[in-house]
Amino acid sequence: MKTKTLKICPNDYEHKYWPDHLIAGIDEAGRGPLAGPLSVAGVIFPPGYENPEIYDSKALTEKKRDRLYEVIKEDALWFEIIEVTPSEIDALNILEADRKAMKQIAEDAEGADIVLTDAMKFSIAGKTIIDLIKGDQKSISIAAASILAKVTRDRIMQEYDKIYPAYGFARNKGYGTKQHMDAIREAGITPIHRRSFAPVRVVQEKLF
Repeated sequence: MKTKTLKICPNDYEHKYWPDHLIAGIDEAGRGPLAGPLSVAGVIFPPGYENPEIYDSKALTEKKRDRLYEVIKEDALWFEIIEVTPSEIDALNILEADRKAMKQIAEDAEGADIVLTDAMKFSIAGKTIIDLIKGDQKSISIAAASILAKVTRDRIMQEYDKIYPAYGFARNKGYGTKQHMDAIREAGITPIHRRSFAPVRVVQEKLF
């Protein structure tokens, strides 16, 4: 007999610890693109906070993300957004650059003794770190962080599109689309490209 899997509410994990603990949720946007920064965000909501619209940023429309971005900043007790540069990503590798930024946000989250991350493991003295697979679908705090991170990064890439119009950054957000790859081969690599990422590195080696 098969067991039916019930969908977990977006703030189930918070309700395990509220109101006795303050919880920070952390998530990132932009691990996979070939260009642009990694955006990492953290959010602390008041214990008991509810908003059924806040969910995994990838499941929301751009219009809804933009609206919720303002709601989250208004309703949160605290939030922080860190931009990790392509050069730092190249120096550390994407996983360690992400971990470093998340750890910094967790340390900065004053008063939060429980930190929920989207599948990122690390430790900090005096805080309980809980890494959740698909955390942006299980925790309202992580989901909110995912929205702040994605909206922030998308807006950055839209600005970069004005500087480097050939690459289509406003549309592809730095991912390796055909237009983007063709532009790399024809116009070269920009200062915002992640030179350690294989598709960029291969093209760079062929050019030089």
